[in-house]
Amino acid sequence: MNFVVLGLNYQTAPLAVRERLAFNPEEIDSALTELLALKGVTEAAIVSTCNRTEIYCNVRELETVTYWLASNRNQDINSITPHLYTHQGEAAARHAYRVACGLDSMVVGETQILGQLKDAERTAREAGSLGTLLNGVFQRTFSVAKEVRSQTKIGAASVSMAAASVRLAERIFPSIAECKVLFIGAGEMIELCATHFAAHHPAKMTVANRTLERGQVLASQLGGEAIVLTELPERIHEFDVVISSTAAPLPIVGKGMIERALKARRRRPMFIVDLAVPRDVESEVGELDDAYLYTVDDLAQVVQQGMASRSAEVASAEAMVNNKVKEFGSWLASRAMVPTIRDLRDHADRISRAEVQKAQKKLANGEDPQQVIEQLAQQLSNKFLHAPLATLNSASTDEQETLVNLVRRLYRLHDSD
Repeated sequence: MNFVVLGLNYQTAPLAVRERLAFNPEEIDSALTELLALKGVTEAAIVSTCNRTEIYCNVRELETVTYWLASNRNQDINSITPHLYTHQGEAAARHAYRVACGLDSMVVGETQILGQLKDAERTAREAGSLGTLLNGVFQRTFSVAKEVRSQTKIGAASVSMAAASVRLAERIFPSIAECKVLFIGAGEMIELCATHFAAHHPAKMTVANRTLERGQVLASQLGGEAIVLTELPERIHEFDVVISSTAAPLPIVGKGMIERALKARRRRPMFIVDLAVPRDVESEVGELDDAYLYTVDDLAQVVQQGMASRSAEVASAEAMVNNKVKEFGSWLASRAMVPTIRDLRDHADRISRAEVQKAQKKLANGEDPQQVIEQLAQQLSNKFLHAPLATLNSASTDEQETLVNLVRRLYRLHDSD
C-alpha cells in the first residue's frame, strides 16, 4: 500500500493555475474511472475546490498520476510541476488531517472543507474507486476533524469568505441595507454568502441561476426573486453587489457586460466578488473604473485577520493531529502485513485440509482410529515446522542470531533456566 496525496492549493499556485487544474463535479466520475485504469493505481479520490485540487490515491508510482493530471487537464507537465506538492504515507495522512481540520485553509478553522472532503469520499465510494486504504484514511480523517473541532476553538473566530465579502462591501458602500445584491449560482458557497448579507437586510436580494427552480428555492428563503442566467445582460446593472460562484467552465460575466452596466448606472460603483474556480468573471473587469472585482485570492488578507487570537488553538489542533498521525502509521504498518498474514493462514489451511483428507481415507479403510489420530498430529506438526526448520538449518552465520531471535519471538519460546 502506498498512500499518496498529489495536488496544489492557494499557497503553491495562483488562481490562474488553479482554475486550469480544477475539476467540475460532472467531470469527477470519468476522471476516477481513468485513474483506476492506470497501471499501478488501485484506489483514488479527487478533491477540487476554489482553493485546491488534490488527488488522494493508492498508487505504486507517483509519476503515473502526475502525468495523468497534466494530460487530463490538457496542461504541459513542466508548467504545472513547480506548483504541485506530494505527500506519502504518514506525511499524506498529516496533510489530509490538517485539511479536514481547516489548518491548511485560507480561512483557518473554516468548516466548509470538511464537507467537501466528505463529498469527495462519497463520490469515490459510489464510483467504486474507494478501497480498504482510502476508506480507512477518510474515516480516520473525519474522526480527527471531529475531535479537533470538539476539543479546541479552532473555528470559533473564523472569518469565512462570505463574511469577508460583507466586510469589503462595507468599505465601498455606506450601508449594506441600502444595496441591491445579486447572487449568481445557488450552491453551498452562495448560500453562505446570502446568509451573511441577509443579516444586514439589503434593499433587495436576487438569485440568478442556470435553472429557475433551483434559484427559486434559495430566493424564497431570502425573501427575494429568482432569475435565469440568460437575463444577466439586461438585469445586472440593477445591482450594487454581485457575488458569483458557479461551476461554469467559462466566465459568464464579461468585461463588455459590466461596461454596459456601469454606463446604465451612470458610473455608480459595482462591487463584484468572484468565488468560482474556474473564474465566473473575466479578469479584465477589474480594470474598469468603478468596478471593484475581488477573487478568492484577493480575500486572503481579510480572512487572515484575527489569526493571532487563535494561535493557541491552532497549536493545540496541530498537536492533536501529530498524535493521530502516529496512530495512522501503526494502522498503515498493520495493513502492510495483511497479505503475509493471509498467505500464512492459507498455507496452514491447505496443509490441514490435505492431512485431514488422508486421515479420513484411512478411517474409511478401517485403520485403527487411535493410530490415525496420532499420525495426523505427527504429520501436521512435521508439515508446519518443515519450512522454519529448513530455513534455520540453512541460515548463514550472519543470519543465524537474527532468525533464532525471530523464531523464539514468533513461537513464544521461553529460555529454560
